[in-house]
Amino acid sequence: MQESSAEVVVIGGGVVGASIAFHLAEADVDVTLVEKSELGAGSTSKAAGGLRTIFSDDLNIEIALRSIEAYRNFSLRPGHDVDFKVHGYLILISKEDDLKNFQEIVKCQNKFGISSRIISVEEALIINPMISPDGLIAALYSPQDAQCSPEGAVMGYAQGARRRGAKIIQGEGVREIEIAAESIGAVITERRRISTSTIVIAAGVWSPQIGEMVGLTIPVLPYKREIVITDPLGQHWSGLPETLPMTIDFSSTLSWRPEGGALLIGFSDERVDAGFDTTRDPRYIEKLAELALHRIPITSELGIGKGWAGLYDTSPDNNALIGEARSPRRVLYATGFSGHGVMQAPAVGEIIRDLCLGQQPFVDTSPLSIDRFKEERTRRESAVF
Repeated sequence: MQESSAEVVVIGGGVVGASIAFHLAEADVDVTLVEKSELGAGSTSKAAGGLRTIFSDDLNIEIALRSIEAYRNFSLRPGHDVDFKVHGYLILISKEDDLKNFQEIVKCQNKFGISSRIISVEEALIINPMISPDGLIAALYSPQDAQCSPEGAVMGYAQGARRRGAKIIQGEGVREIEIAAESIGAVITERRRISTSTIVIAAGVWSPQIGEMVGLTIPVLPYKREIVITDPLGQHWSGLPETLPMTIDFSSTLSWRPEGGALLIGFSDERVDAGFDTTRDPRYIEKLAELALHRIPITSELGIGKGWAGLYDTSPDNNALIGEARSPRRVLYATGFSGHGVMQAPAVGEIIRDLCLGQQPFVDTSPLSIDRFKEERTRRESAVF
C-alpha cells in the first residue's frame, strides 16, 4: 500500500468537492481530493446547470449570489469555460398559496438588489411564448439568474486545484478512516494510506457511508431525478426569443430550458422512493409527456432524443449540511444540497476553506450545521423544484 500525506483530504470529486479542493489549494493548503470513480461522475454530471437566486431563505440567496458571481468570472478564476449564460428564471404559478409564498421570496431577493418581480400571465407569455397559460394566475421572473455547464465547472476547479499543487486521486474509494484520541489520523483507500488531520466529506449521496466511518450521522437520502432532451426544435424556434429562461411550472415541478437547439425537460417525481437506482423508468416518461403536453403544447410534435437519471442528495429540510463536526476533531462536511449543489458550489468552496483555516466565512453557516436536526432548529427551504 502506498503512503502519502496531506493537510486536508477532500472526499468526493463532484463540483462541490472540486471547488473545495481548488479554494484550499489556492490558499496554499496541502490538499488531496479522493474520488471513488471519475470527477463529476455522480450527481454533477446529471445536473441541469441552472443557477438561481430564488430561495425562501436569506442565507441561500447570499450563497447563490456569491456563486453566480464566481461563475460569471470563471474563465479568469480558476480559468475554464463553463458556458455561462444569463437567461433568467421564470416560475409559473397556479395556486394562491404559492403566489403568496413567491411574493415573500421576491421581497427577500429584492433586499439583496436582485431585480426579480411577480408578473402577469400575459407578460410571462411574452418572455416564453411556448407556455400554455391554462390555469396560471401569475409568474415570478428573475432575469439575473443564469445557467452553466456542470461538467465545465468540475473540470475547471479540478484543473485549477492541480495547477496550485493539489493532488487528485480518481478510481479509489475510501475504505477506512483512522481515528486516534478523537482526532483524524489517516484516510485509507484500496491502494493507499493518506496521513492527515483533517477531512472534508463532500461525497453527495454517499456522504452517510463516509460519516459512519467517523461516527457521524449524516441525514442525507438519495432520490432519483430524470431529465430528457427532445429532438431539435427546428422550425419551432421561429419567433421565439433568443434567451429563453429556465422555466418551471411550480405546481407540477415541470422544468425546461433550451439545450443545443432542443429542450432539456424534467420534473420531480414524487412517486420515487429513496434509493440508489438510476435506471430510467418508463412511467416517468409517460408522466413527463402528460405534463409537457399540458404546459408546452409544441412538445406534441417533438420526439425524445436522449435522457438520463441522477440522484439528489436530499436533506430533511431541503437545505445543505455545511459545517464541522463536534467529534472527532477536524471533520468538516458539505453535502445534502437537495439539488442545489452546482448552484452553490463556488461559495461553498470558500466557506469550507475558511472553516478549515479557522477564519470567518463571508456568511454565518451555523444554521446549516448537522446539529440543527438534534436541536430542532431546522429551516425548511420552500423554493424546491
